[in-house]
Amino acid sequence: MIPGPPARLRRIAVLVLEGAKPLDVGIPAQVFTTRASMPYEVRVCGAAPGLVTGGDGLAYHVAHGLEALAWADIVFIPGYRVPDRDDPPPVVVQALIAAHARGARLAAISTGAFALAATGLLDGRRATTHWHYTLALAHKYPRVRLDENVLFVDEGSVLTSAGAASGIDLCLHILRGDLGVSASNHAARRLVAAPYRSGGQAQFVPRSVPEPLGERFAATREWALRRLAEPLSLETLAEHAAVSARTFSRRFAEDTGYTPMQWVMRARIDLARELLERSQRGIEQIAHDVGLGTGANLRTHFQRILGTTPSEYRRTFTRGE
Repeated sequence: MIPGPPARLRRIAVLVLEGAKPLDVGIPAQVFTTRASMPYEVRVCGAAPGLVTGGDGLAYHVAHGLEALAWADIVFIPGYRVPDRDDPPPVVVQALIAAHARGARLAAISTGAFALAATGLLDGRRATTHWHYTLALAHKYPRVRLDENVLFVDEGSVLTSAGAASGIDLCLHILRGDLGVSASNHAARRLVAAPYRSGGQAQFVPRSVPEPLGERFAATREWALRRLAEPLSLETLAEHAAVSARTFSRRFAEDTGYTPMQWVMRARIDLARELLERSQRGIEQIAHDVGLGTGANLRTHFQRILGTTPSEYRRTFTRGE
């Protein structure tokens, strides 16, 4: 049998605007790096090819102009300095609108949300940005349904994230949807990043009295991830963290965006996804291995969380390897 042509690489454009923040530019370029193991091609572009003055004393020499937006499947808009004062050039705004109309997804990191909002594509939609700029964004673009207490927002064809580090979460979220949980976990390990943080996790939670429980709670999460096949109750987790169940529930939700039991269920579903992608185990065996007992139970929670069945998920991400 003659093999078919190789699948087209997914196309990523990273749009560098004047004052672009270096970390924001580097995140999508590194997550979706052009390498043999990643089916992506990345192009860094500007309003025109050539030198772009960035923020933090850096400048960028970009090889591509706005034609890259007409080429891309996903356009990333990194954050840039003084977004509440500096509007993107009209030609950039029109190129973003045209890319979206053609079917490209537009993803803003941090203050890149201002450039995305300038297109009008966020009007009536949920969005977020860096917590320091939420009031400015709300004032400048009042039609945007601003959510200042999340790491990222996925509205389908337009996506936004908070500060630079949450740009990693957004990129891993996109990668997970494109290639599956195995690929996103691999990328997270390569970046030494958390494999999954909920988009609903609070980006900035001020406390009057510090509560030094972060490492303890992280250790409990790691402990739980190694025991997903076993019964895991709220009381069991709180006991491991050496705090009361009430304190554990409250702090856990602040740290992850989920209640402890929601987090355990999603961890079990994520493990099930990886087993579906990387093994030939049957549904009943996978359900047992991830602590969900029966195939029926796995199907119910899989459908509720992911909107598809385990069998359909396996067909989507196995790719006949």
